[in-house]
Amino acid sequence: MDTSGFEMQNLEKTTDVLEKKHPAADGDSDQKKTSYDDEHTISLEELKERLETDFEAGLTKSEAEDRLENFGPNSLTPPSKTPEWLKFCKTMFTGFAMLLWIAAILCFMAYGIDAAKGDPSSDNLYVGGALTFVVVVSGIFTYYQENKSTKIMESFAKMIPPHARVLRDGNVFEIDATELVIGDIVDIQGGDKTPADLRMIESHGVKVDNSSLTGESVPVALKPNIQDPNHPESKNLAFYSTNVVEGKGRGVVVKTGDDTVMGSIAGLVATLESGQTPINKEIQSFVHLISAIAVFIGVVFFIIAMAMGYDWIEAVIFFIGIIVANVPEGLLVTVTVTLTLTAKRMAAKNCLVKNLEGVETLGSTSVICSDKTGTLTQNKMTVAHMWLNMELVTLETGKMKYAENFDPRSAGWKELGRVACLCSNSDFVDKEENWAKGVNDRDVDGDATEAGILKCYECIMGDTNKRRGASPKLIGIPFNSRNKYQASVHIDEEKHVLVMKGAPEIVFDRCETILIDGNDVKIDETIKLQFKQACEKLAGMGERVLAFVDLPLDPKKFPPSFVFSSDEEEPNFPLDRLRFVGLMSMIDPPKATVPEAVAQCKSAGIKVIMVTGDHPITAQAIAKEVGIISPDKDLVIYDTITPIPSSHQTGVSACVPGYVMVDWEEEDLDKVIRGYSEIAFARTSPKQKLFIVEGYQRAGNVVAVTGDGVNDSPALKKGDIGVAMGISGSEVSKEAADMILLDDDFATIVNGVEEGRLIFDNLKKSIVYTLTSNIPEIFPFLTWVVLGIPLPLSTVAILLIDLGTDMVPAISLAYEKAELDIMKRPPRSQQDRLVNHRLIFLAYAIVGITQAAAGFFVYAVIMASYGWMPLRLIGIKNQWEDEDNNDLEDSWGQQWSYGQRMMIQQTCNGAYFLAIVQVQWADVIISKTRVLSIFQQGMNNMVLNFAMVFETALAALVLYLPYVPQFVGLYPIAPEWWIPALPFTLLIWVIDETRRFFIRRADTSAIGKFLVEETYY
Repeated sequence: MDTSGFEMQNLEKTTDVLEKKHPAADGDSDQKKTSYDDEHTISLEELKERLETDFEAGLTKSEAEDRLENFGPNSLTPPSKTPEWLKFCKTMFTGFAMLLWIAAILCFMAYGIDAAKGDPSSDNLYVGGALTFVVVVSGIFTYYQENKSTKIMESFAKMIPPHARVLRDGNVFEIDATELVIGDIVDIQGGDKTPADLRMIESHGVKVDNSSLTGESVPVALKPNIQDPNHPESKNLAFYSTNVVEGKGRGVVVKTGDDTVMGSIAGLVATLESGQTPINKEIQSFVHLISAIAVFIGVVFFIIAMAMGYDWIEAVIFFIGIIVANVPEGLLVTVTVTLTLTAKRMAAKNCLVKNLEGVETLGSTSVICSDKTGTLTQNKMTVAHMWLNMELVTLETGKMKYAENFDPRSAGWKELGRVACLCSNSDFVDKEENWAKGVNDRDVDGDATEAGILKCYECIMGDTNKRRGASPKLIGIPFNSRNKYQASVHIDEEKHVLVMKGAPEIVFDRCETILIDGNDVKIDETIKLQFKQACEKLAGMGERVLAFVDLPLDPKKFPPSFVFSSDEEEPNFPLDRLRFVGLMSMIDPPKATVPEAVAQCKSAGIKVIMVTGDHPITAQAIAKEVGIISPDKDLVIYDTITPIPSSHQTGVSACVPGYVMVDWEEEDLDKVIRGYSEIAFARTSPKQKLFIVEGYQRAGNVVAVTGDGVNDSPALKKGDIGVAMGISGSEVSKEAADMILLDDDFATIVNGVEEGRLIFDNLKKSIVYTLTSNIPEIFPFLTWVVLGIPLPLSTVAILLIDLGTDMVPAISLAYEKAELDIMKRPPRSQQDRLVNHRLIFLAYAIVGITQAAAGFFVYAVIMASYGWMPLRLIGIKNQWEDEDNNDLEDSWGQQWSYGQRMMIQQTCNGAYFLAIVQVQWADVIISKTRVLSIFQQGMNNMVLNFAMVFETALAALVLYLPYVPQFVGLYPIAPEWWIPALPFTLLIWVIDETRRFFIRRADTSAIGKFLVEETYY
């Protein structure tokens, strides 16, 4: 059955009707409207009068010029462009970067206040400068990574034909396609791109490829007298930028530029706003959380400082210092580099990410809305079944193994193969580079159906040219809509033979016998019934069925010298009482890797929904074959009277054509989405695809959209992440998407999902590792203000930790392998935040406090070794920092000059700095896993192992390299001061191993359940 010829009783209404009756389908923007009314349904005579044109002579030159001036050129209006400087500013002043800017400004303010007092401290200036540097570098890096794609409208422009052959003043000549106006008469032929929306006046075998607009694999034959109320279905229209496959024809321009179907899609894509990515939302939530914590702590200690007698200016400086100390300066770089590394890993797996944040989005995906043609299928008509000897034969349709399972010695194949090879108007393009390709990849002169039959025969026999050369054609009858068959006469083994193929019911009625196991059997009622059942079965699988028959001609009536003719009303050779040989059925088959990929998505808790412009029967057949719809479930194919379910339908799948959805409101679609877990949407327009994506987003899903055609581009833009095909995908779809599959393999999405889930887990690990050191960095400042002790850790040392020793270990966690099979768990809940209270509690209250204890222990031990006992240090801050006080006594009465005091303070700063590095060894090891023991996870992450060595070596260089310690305000420490913090390093590891031990037993342990609720991040 020819899928392009299905009669649909309730086809989707025009786009205008959809927009009037169903605003929700328009998405969130005021897109441009298609302006089709009845230009395709009124008579040609009436259309000629309305357009004030002449079908014989065309417009006059002056009329065309007037219309061009009044209505504008035949081109798409480019949208307003975002200036590059504004795009750069967005990378520089949004999300986490904004928090760092605020912190930098506060540092400069604090420095300014100090300077106004006449005693400026360079620490705040250093921190402000470092923060500014980090933001600028990260912003430039992100801008560079994301600015490699071109404008969407530029890719639409590439689809526009540069020239058109137009009839004006009675003459045909070539003009720039942008100069076409409504009423122009245009000639088109095979190989052209349609230069505007045309209503056909004449058609001589014109076929156009509408797959980029409708998703149909089969070229559409255009006829001036075949119309449909729904303009995309009307066979008398050729649409702007679609390819003319074959034939010649003439049409009148009815729509130009923005008013064409292509123009409406371009306008829709250009005006859609991309939503906020999940990772962007998480970073924004994290910024709010960290800001709230910082402000809270700052306000508390501002009040304490005022109560302790500090003047308000000093209290404000303390307030600013605490806020800045809470900001993890290195985290922005860590997140950016981590996403970039993952993007490179994905690119190595043929998954090119255009937007860094899209890396994680795919991992958050809970629904994939996938186009069919070219995405799930090969976009090539392929023989999938044969009915031979009254038995159904299934062919392997995988591109690399096509027809390998078929035995060419099978009875009846000799005859069927002969008809398939000889009764054909197609041939391989005769170019050296084309012959070098595999059979399935070769270019063919001819339509998709003819190409499918040719490739099938060539794959099985491999002798097409030899076979045709041995059996030259003497005469042929081309296919036409009246006869619905194609026939030809050939010389085969010195005898004449008639071969014919065509619509099964038409051709079968001309047959008297059928070939079964090499014998000619007279057709009876039983055979007729079996034939009918076979046709119905193949048509029900969404396949296009053709019958093949032959007739060896009597050599006495048709000697070698006989002159065949088809010029008369009836040809001079028989066309009935033929022999039926077999059936071939064709479909655009699924790509070999798709069924397994769909199964993996399902096991990962991801729903795969088909959203196609193809026919419902074809859509549901492919959906069943790839596993989107389970074959064992009942299938409801919707029509206009099918009731919308009010509850979930267990064990039932649905196929919903677009024409049914024309009058639907949002709540109707929402009910269907809730009602069925397996759905295939068919015959959908670009706006309906958009409507469906929005419906799944309303249901709380993170939606990935896959597609390759122009008709997919609005949905690709609207989805949380759009995934386009890199090889077969149109330029428009690739520019609208966030991610491109370089190998066109749907299975690559599974790799992307796995990487996306892994990066979310690893980002959590990087963040918990980075935040942990906030506490040992903040506490020295708090104790300096509240207890009045000498400053245990300098500001410069904090920067060395955040932007130096912590950076590489934090990034190395991006290389950590998954703890468990992350593709067996459901998509993460929207409530599963990147940074939640459990992560903060673990980082700050457990590990962070222990790290601070390590730092203060080393600080106290060194101070005591020089005679400064802990109680003596309390409240000594002002005296300690007095440059004129050179006789300050320690706990044993020894006097210390200012220079001596600064030396011991810098020694303590160095030891405290080293202590943080040492406890971060344990921190990075425990951050490797959230559940498993380190003994289960192993230490196979060599990047992390290197990072631990790197941070230790960097700390040693800072402390011991000549001149460096003095420059950063630290003092080299004795070897014995490496020891005091080591027990705390071991303690952190033991505590966390114990915590995870109980978490793994949360089902049976009350302690484990408590720890999961409070510390499992």
